[in-house]
Amino acid sequence: MTIALSLSVSAPLTAQPANDPAPLSFTSDAEERRFHAMVAELRCVMCQNQSLADSNAQIAHDLRREVLDLMRQGKTDAQIKDFLVARYGEFVLYRPQVESKTWLLWFGPALVLLAGGFVLARVIRARGTPAQAQAAPNDEDQEW
Repeated sequence: MTIALSLSVSAPLTAQPANDPAPLSFTSDAEERRFHAMVAELRCVMCQNQSLADSNAQIAHDLRREVLDLMRQGKTDAQIKDFLVARYGEFVLYRPQVESKTWLLWFGPALVLLAGGFVLARVIRARGTPAQAQAAPNDEDQEW
């Protein structure tokens, strides 16, 4: 009896995905295309690995509405991105801008690859070729 009662009480408490209460409506096809292009370039600040377009988190629903409202206020894509970066930081952008503070992010992998190639070349040169490692003894020192 107590198990059935506890199950019936806890059943409504199970986690449910957030549903968008009212789907977004667009005034034109151009607005819809621009909106979808914009939210695909922005990262969900909660999910971290999903775009705003893909995320089902409540904050993603709110940010999609915010983006649409900003678009309807006449803001450009750059202004919308600047607004979101000011609020959430560069993390919200899937492709952060190339600046002095993001150089390592952009060029770090190439530097690591170059450093690895340099180290590999030095190791190979230090070992020498197999012909040098097994040099033939001098024939003049041998007696026949």
